[in-house]
Amino acid sequence: MTDVLLRDLLEEMRHLRQAIERATGTAQRESDLSTADCFVWEPGRSYLQPVTQPNRIDIALIKGVDRVRDILVDNTRKFAEGLPANNVLLWGARGMGKSSLIKAAHAILLADASSSRAPLKLIEIHREDIASLPRLMGLLRDNRAIRFLLFCDDLSFDHDDTDYKSLKAALDGGIEGRPENVLFYATSNRRHLLPRDMMENERSTAINPSEAVEEKVSLSDRFGLWLGFHKCSQDDYLAMVFGYADHYGFSMDRDQLRREALEWATTRGDRSGRVAWQFTQDVAGRSGISL
Repeated sequence: MTDVLLRDLLEEMRHLRQAIERATGTAQRESDLSTADCFVWEPGRSYLQPVTQPNRIDIALIKGVDRVRDILVDNTRKFAEGLPANNVLLWGARGMGKSSLIKAAHAILLADASSSRAPLKLIEIHREDIASLPRLMGLLRDNRAIRFLLFCDDLSFDHDDTDYKSLKAALDGGIEGRPENVLFYATSNRRHLLPRDMMENERSTAINPSEAVEEKVSLSDRFGLWLGFHKCSQDDYLAMVFGYADHYGFSMDRDQLRREALEWATTRGDRSGRVAWQFTQDVAGRSGISL
């Protein structure tokens, strides 16, 4: 077969494949990173879905976590400016604003971005897609003019789950190393990302218990920063409620707002940023206020 015939045959095959993709709706689109600042990774199509209206709140409304807030913003700023920065694991109590803080930190860097700074994109990868993380990092590596924050919410691994190995490989970067333009942020209720009984089972059944546990726990060691979130005090909870009330212009008397907020937390059996926001939504709905 001559080179000309082979080239023509390959061209015909390409046209045929494109026709099939159009007919079946499976045609792959190339991700356009200029369309948005936030994206969601869709591994089935190797596509970054733009999010033009991300769900996030002003960082000033996230109360009771001042120290970890400052550390996270500073780490994010260093990364945006091309300086060395660490992967971050935000772990601890539910509903204390871990994921909200990541999105708010990204918004801060967008707001004060200088003309000389590289664009900073936030990409969410779902927990069930972690196995595709090395592939995503490979795609992002080619866009060196852009810096990427990869964000996985509620990251954890259960029994017989081997996806954590993909995460370890991606964070270490293998022989190529982690791309300099990529940083990984994750939130979890577990400090070591693995259930305690899973680690105890490894310790009791392994030939060398310490090595078996270390191999699992070493996953969290890939994160240079561990930022802990703890259950908030009553004062912190009320500060969150009053912060929302002032931000959205509630006219309710302060003492009444305090009483109802505490009663709401009692019925929920918890005090957290999430509970404060749910109470705020209830008050707004009763008051006819749009949030």
